[in-house]
Amino acid sequence: MSQEQKKEVKPKKKQTKKKNKKQNKSPRLHVDGIFMGYRRGLTTQKTGTSLIKIVGVTTRKETEWYLGKKVAFVYNASRHHNGSNVRTIWGKITTSHGNSGIVRAKFKRNLPAIAMGKKVRVMMYPSKI
Repeated sequence: MSQEQKKEVKPKKKQTKKKNKKQNKSPRLHVDGIFMGYRRGLTTQKTGTSLIKIVGVTTRKETEWYLGKKVAFVYNASRHHNGSNVRTIWGKITTSHGNSGIVRAKFKRNLPAIAMGKKVRVMMYPSKI
């Protein structure tokens, strides 16, 4: 046998495109925000109102769309309850704060001070459109 007959040409396998795992998931319904602190004066702070910086919002005019939207602070508790240790404190954006894209929010329970600098989820609902 000659060398040419020994080397058989195998047909190339068709490469299938791998689907992104994220394609099957539903779209994200929130924008990230950061809990910056409480509304305050020089000597007092009002813990009933939280200040939130929304990622990508830099002007007072851009904050208008977020007024009335729901906000969630999601955290892990030490004890399980109903099969999970994930807890959520819900709130609502009430008004803008200053001219740099910061908003005020009121939560059902005031956010703990340890949450300052942590992420909150600003939901895209309820919609006013």
